[in-house]
Amino acid sequence: MAVRQAKKTSGRKGTNRRESPASSISKTRVDVENSSLSDRVYRALKRDLITGVFQPGEALTEKVLAERYKGSRTPVREAAVKLQHEHLLRIVPNRGYFVTHITLQQLNQIYEFRAAVECAAVELAARKILNDELMERLTELANTRYTIDDRASYERFIAADTEFHLGLARLSGNHMLVRAVDDARCQMERIMYAAIDIGYYGELPGREHRGILDAVARRDANAARQLMFDHIFGSRDKVLKLAGNQR
Repeated sequence: MAVRQAKKTSGRKGTNRRESPASSISKTRVDVENSSLSDRVYRALKRDLITGVFQPGEALTEKVLAERYKGSRTPVREAAVKLQHEHLLRIVPNRGYFVTHITLQQLNQIYEFRAAVECAAVELAARKILNDELMERLTELANTRYTIDDRASYERFIAADTEFHLGLARLSGNHMLVRAVDDARCQMERIMYAAIDIGYYGELPGREHRGILDAVARRDANAARQLMFDHIFGSRDKVLKLAGNQR
């Protein structure tokens, strides 16, 4: 009886229906396309937030963002959720999205976070087998220069500065540290772009960068850590002084 009942049940129309290979492929293709669109919107919006296309406190709507990035509201919504986790956007239900401000307290926290992860990364890098090709590239980046009042040259410097710090983290061989440094660089780039808007270009960090790289090459882990610490907090003190003068 039980066997017959099982057979009868399994024969019911619509039960245990399996997708055809064609429909499964089509569904996968749609998922990939949606994922690609969401990623494209996320990267474009993130870049605009970092470079100051949208100003702190500015209100943004899904409709406006969907039109700007040529997508529907769904990928915009998905991008906004990610960017809220990265502290670049604030989502207010029934009101929209707001570009976050960077407060003095957050500035301090950004630099403290940088010191924690980047000092650990260079100390670890000095104890690892070095990648000669990456070391050569880092030497080139350490000597990157820019021209005051030339925004294009400074934007190139910002990109090189990020690549340099990420490259040092990569020397550690620890992917979690690389990810942490990458997260911190989003905030640092945002600070550096904001500084351009008030005419501040900072000082070339070439000597400090070369010193850190040299300590790593000498396998002097303690010196590498201390030099990175001094580099980060020296930068913080200059930025905090600048921020105080703008109040």
